[in-house]
Amino acid sequence: MLLLLQTSASSVDWRLLANQALQLLVPETLLTLFACAALVLDVILPHSKKRYTAYFCLAGIGFSGAALLQLYGQLHNSFPISGFYNMFVVDGFAVVFKAIFLLAAAISIALAIKYLDVEEEQHGEYYSLILFATIGMMFIASGADLLTLFVSLELMALSVYVLVGYLKRDRKSNEAAMKYFLLGAFSSGILLYGISLLYGVTGTTNLNEISSALPGLLTGEDSPRFLLLLAMILLAAGLCFKVAAVPFHMWAPDAYEGAPTSVTAFMSVGPKAAAYALFARIFLDGIGPMYSDWVVILGVVSAITMTWGNFAAATQNNTKRLLAYSSISHAGYILLGLVAGNEFGYTGIVIYLLVYVLMNTGAFGVIIALRRRGVIGDQLDDLNGLIKTHPGTTIMMTIFLLSLAGIPPTAGFIGKYYLFGGLIKTGNPWLVRLAVLAVLNTAVSLYYYARFMRAMFMGEASEAGPLSFSPSWKIALGVAVALTVFIGVYPQPFIDLSSRAITHLTPYFIEAAATAAK
Repeated sequence: MLLLLQTSASSVDWRLLANQALQLLVPETLLTLFACAALVLDVILPHSKKRYTAYFCLAGIGFSGAALLQLYGQLHNSFPISGFYNMFVVDGFAVVFKAIFLLAAAISIALAIKYLDVEEEQHGEYYSLILFATIGMMFIASGADLLTLFVSLELMALSVYVLVGYLKRDRKSNEAAMKYFLLGAFSSGILLYGISLLYGVTGTTNLNEISSALPGLLTGEDSPRFLLLLAMILLAAGLCFKVAAVPFHMWAPDAYEGAPTSVTAFMSVGPKAAAYALFARIFLDGIGPMYSDWVVILGVVSAITMTWGNFAAATQNNTKRLLAYSSISHAGYILLGLVAGNEFGYTGIVIYLLVYVLMNTGAFGVIIALRRRGVIGDQLDDLNGLIKTHPGTTIMMTIFLLSLAGIPPTAGFIGKYYLFGGLIKTGNPWLVRLAVLAVLNTAVSLYYYARFMRAMFMGEASEAGPLSFSPSWKIALGVAVALTVFIGVYPQPFIDLSSRAITHLTPYFIEAAATAAK
């Protein structure tokens, strides 16, 4: 099959173009090879050495990350570059999001090693599924066609469905997986219906071609505006499920609580970040010209999502369920960046997802450490008196919670500043009010994050056995807390990185949205 790569030199030999197109896939190809090899290792290695598969997969993530860095160094001056009949694109947005996905996968695997030992479920297939989900996420970041995006989404989703039900002897895990699978299949059907309508009206599945065709289709006497609006609503509904936005959030608390905690840590950041990359690709690259139609819908969804998530979290005693509702509220915050429709808001999406990976996996990492023989460790009471027995862990958890709440000088504050600032910079009165509501919701979140700190600093020490920490857990949490503090204190390099990530993201749309805001 002839693989085409966009280039100004039309006389270049097609074999060279094919090689360049294949070069774009090197990070994903390496990760695929390691994922398949992990399944083979699971069969070869004795049970006592199954954990070596985790280190093998971490090495695979390292090689993939190095290939991604090399790809960026060689081709960043030529971005955006597309290949495979313009179905796959590599630009700053794709590279940064792929780096975020690899970081989320690496931290999640490092946190899972000790946890799976305690659960006596140490198998190579677990780590292989993490890698396959990450591969799907990386293809989503580079998707330039609706079919590419949908297939990549399903690769990610199917892997996560299996991971949620990984503890086969745990009824909660089985129930969570079944609920997640059924609702996920339903949402995928809605999303696919929206894709089919959009294809039927525009005659193409390529995002750039859809964006070019929409201005003409939205005007005129015979405009299929109703069908376009219906397609947009169906796409929004399907994607809102993936990010756990109200009213499509009902799966999140049950799935987060029932899934193995290490899986919960991964699915709360990796697939969620991928869903926002999918949101950005479709709503900005594809149906950006319909901004005036979908901005109101997403604005209302965002307001309800962050409000419902915060108030529901305040009533929870199970830490995983509480953080599930917290995750729902953060989904509302991140949607604000799309609603803003300007570079400030888009920069906020990228940097907030980066810091969210660090602070949320860090918080779940502490909960993972509470799991030991005879103790589940997922109740607020399990944190009682942690400062007396493990002061270092307590300080790390406090930093993660303050960052989730958006308190300076943590990284979470920088992310919220850009998300909320994007709304204010529009000058649109109702968007400014939405920013005020977001600030009020942030104040509400302080209450339930303070409940964690109250238990750790003021509660009576638990009589359960002491915590044990694996070297991989210490490294993962150390990296997460260090970056959370560093980004909060010195954010400029990461702000610049996020700004470069959106440079090639629909400059037409940014200009059109700015004009509409005025």
